[in-house]
Amino acid sequence: MSPRPKSLDLGLLTLRLGVGGFMLYGHGWGKLQKLLDGGSSKFPDPLGIGPELSFACAALGESVAAIAIMVGLLSRLSTAALGFTMAVAGLVVHAGDPFGDREKALLYLMGCAVLLLTGPGKFTLQRKLFKEPSNPKLRWLLS
Repeated sequence: MSPRPKSLDLGLLTLRLGVGGFMLYGHGWGKLQKLLDGGSSKFPDPLGIGPELSFACAALGESVAAIAIMVGLLSRLSTAALGFTMAVAGLVVHAGDPFGDREKALLYLMGCAVLLLTGPGKFTLQRKLFKEPSNPKLRWLLS
């Protein structure tokens, strides 16, 4: 088995930085600040858990998970959280809206899907800080 080309890991790093960085800058940071200032009762409640909890989940997914994706920390779990948030936004909250209004959420969802399937690549904080678990299922989940 030949080693993976460095360009693959650089591509995954670029995707992580793009998806996480754009999400944090364009969506997550403002929501996180609003959450820390008391949340939002006017936020949609697509899952029936209440607008405050829905807002908190979206704010954390779009900020904390975005940061974790960027630095490569629990990348698959973080990517799943952000991907779920984008799936709800693009397929539930904005389901009746024109495609152009849903497109951004769906593009983020596709980036998350790629990272979930491929993993974060070699250039991650987690790889630098922690030893990889020997259990292959745990290794996959925590990569």
